[in-house]
Amino acid sequence: MKKIYFITATNTDVGKTYASKVLLNKFAKKGKKVGYVKPIETGVVDDPLDGTKLFNVVKKLNKKYKKLSINNIVPYQFELPAAPYVAKKNKKIKISKILDTIKYHFKYCDILIVEGAGGLMVPIKKSYFMIDLIYDISKKFDTKTILISSSKLGNINDTLLSIDMLKKYKIDYKWYINLYKDKKNFKKVSLPFYKKYFKKISYLK
Repeated sequence: MKKIYFITATNTDVGKTYASKVLLNKFAKKGKKVGYVKPIETGVVDDPLDGTKLFNVVKKLNKKYKKLSINNIVPYQFELPAAPYVAKKNKKIKISKILDTIKYHFKYCDILIVEGAGGLMVPIKKSYFMIDLIYDISKKFDTKTILISSSKLGNINDTLLSIDMLKKYKIDYKWYINLYKDKKNFKKVSLPFYKKYFKKISYLK
């Protein structure tokens, strides 16, 4: 069965690309044909940094991806390092193109990792946000959303707000903490609350 894992996070620079790499390797080891798409990447000067990095990974795990180009992996590329709505300037982002790109990738894989940009409320259009894209994808494909939280100060607020939004949209999700910053402080200032508030805590490994 074809399945999508949509990787989002509580903010930018939290670990979406790292999480995508972890999942690609995990499913490949299980014998799955894996694929990767980053629908929108901003801050692109020559080549998409995140998209190219993961494209190189997936080509090693799934030889069929050697037939594709970076434009198949990152259909929308913008130079300005900003939210897609701002970075696109006068260009249009067509959601139908993103959905068609995802459908196209299923010719080459069974498990597709789709990496978002920024957090859930990053605007793609004036009244259309990253979470709306997740919702639209989940209506058409079997989708599990992976929410990545950081371990730095402020992560509790960002995590709870993000989880509330996912619940509001009735999106199927799993939550992971990426222990990469302020690890020692995390155990003192954030983990005590998480242990009381959540029944289970999962870490990105």
